[in-house]
Amino acid sequence: MDLIRLYGTDKPPRPSQVLRAGDAQVTLDAGQLRHLRIGGVEAIRAVSFLVRDPDWGTVDPVITELAIEGGHVAYSARYDMGEGHLDAQVTLTLTPDSLTAEVFAVAHGIVETNRAGFTVLHPIEGLAGAPVRVGHPGGIEDAQFPAQIEPWQPFKDIASLTHQAGGLRIECRLEGDVFEMEDQRQWGDASFKTYNRPLALPWPYAIADGEELRQAVSISWTPAPAGKPVPLIRADVSDAHFPETALILTAADARRAAANTDDLRRIGAQRVLCHLDIAAGHGLAELQAFAALQAALPDFDYDLELIAACPPDSDLDAEFAGHAADLAASGLRPASIMTCPAVDRQSTPPGSDWPPCPPLDQVHATARRAFPGVTLGGGMASFFPELNRKRPPSDAWDFVTHGLCPIVHAADDLSVMETLEAVPHILASARAIIGDRDYRLGPSTIAMRQNPYGSRTIPNPDRDRVCMADDDPRQDGAFAAAWTLGLAASIAPAGVTVWTPAALYGPRGLICDDGSLRPVAAVVQALAARAGQPVRRATVADSRGELAFDDAVLTANLTSDDPDPFDWQSRPPSPKS
Repeated sequence: MDLIRLYGTDKPPRPSQVLRAGDAQVTLDAGQLRHLRIGGVEAIRAVSFLVRDPDWGTVDPVITELAIEGGHVAYSARYDMGEGHLDAQVTLTLTPDSLTAEVFAVAHGIVETNRAGFTVLHPIEGLAGAPVRVGHPGGIEDAQFPAQIEPWQPFKDIASLTHQAGGLRIECRLEGDVFEMEDQRQWGDASFKTYNRPLALPWPYAIADGEELRQAVSISWTPAPAGKPVPLIRADVSDAHFPETALILTAADARRAAANTDDLRRIGAQRVLCHLDIAAGHGLAELQAFAALQAALPDFDYDLELIAACPPDSDLDAEFAGHAADLAASGLRPASIMTCPAVDRQSTPPGSDWPPCPPLDQVHATARRAFPGVTLGGGMASFFPELNRKRPPSDAWDFVTHGLCPIVHAADDLSVMETLEAVPHILASARAIIGDRDYRLGPSTIAMRQNPYGSRTIPNPDRDRVCMADDDPRQDGAFAAAWTLGLAASIAPAGVTVWTPAALYGPRGLICDDGSLRPVAAVVQALAARAGQPVRRATVADSRGELAFDDAVLTANLTSDDPDPFDWQSRPPSPKS
């Protein structure tokens, strides 16, 4: 296997091993248990002992003394956290009718963490909108997994969760701390996540030197009548056409593109998304760079992403009048302007105080006055959770937008591909918020351009698979091409009008520093060429993505399985009968 060609790095995927006991099986992957299936039915997506750093980055453990005997696993794990570290002893046991996970951990030195403990993931397909019985210390609650994505925790103070999967009743019990659930579909994860330590408590927090941590998860299953099927969560429209393709550029990118005009032309995108961050000191000079590119390449639509300062108790009219004056002086003629207050790029988790910011309806009204006659957009320059938690005023904007990043919580290959399951759920929930207004998606890249959940994106000097990194090696490989085609198939039926699948340059770009094209560029070229075409079929199933138009069918293998790992192809459609 050519690792560099597939993944852009010589680091192989994490090894895994399947454990079996009777009709039950689960995959052991770097100490985590994934895809608990009983008789082929997925009951639990994952059980993991995880440690998060103060920027919500996942700390990779050093695993030693791994011992596997039948369905019993034991290992030691060390989590290095600055000047301190956490030593954990983990045991996992699978039997024909149960799965248990236990941990005993001790801090050495002071460990600063946002979270340390077990997480349990429930799958989403077949469970979103389905009944669940929630056990609390004080009693039982009969409820439902949320159908639309919940901005806040759907359940708190959880002692147990019981749901139906096929002809089984699955009960999950949690011990050792206070657990609650979040709807991880917000971030693109295909799961409902139950985790310890409520978000309403302060974080990061310190685990003192010598402090011990004990937790346990026990899952059991028994035969039960099959529950009533729940509808799939989708936002499909009857006459879907493939969206226009945009590429995001900074001012520095615009200067490079103006000096190399074939770079934009050979991708074939219809639009350029011009990033302007007032909080970072951007202004007239950056707008002039975009204007110079527009003068050199006038056939594209230029959309302005305006990250406005919007300080509290400020004169918004004066600020936006200044932006309008700079725009006029620069000569840039934007097809649209999307405005997002700078403070809204950072997440406000449950239990946290909202940072000071002028009300969004005032921001929107001020932008209308400053840019009369221009198509105006709102939403978030970050991701769907921020849009879901701070929703735009009804009918305020001509379009609404947000981005997507598949490495917020997990960065292994399988988890990244599994985000494609969650994309239709995001689209459906977003559509419920914005109604029939124009919906644009992006930027949507594997690597993260800005971290809403911490003070920085996570460095990745070793070019590994790292959560919340701004540079992911898979952008250089076949992996990104397959994932991007899968993303296109996930959004194609939903009536999105513009998508931004990449930057032009840089670590999230289509063109390398030497001017060569990354493999993902060919996928974007093929899809950009079909902007506005009717979507005849779009599916992501059985580890394959497929997107059918009148003139071509594009398919991608979303796995590393031979003979064509992460291969994609375009073929003529089958003759009509």
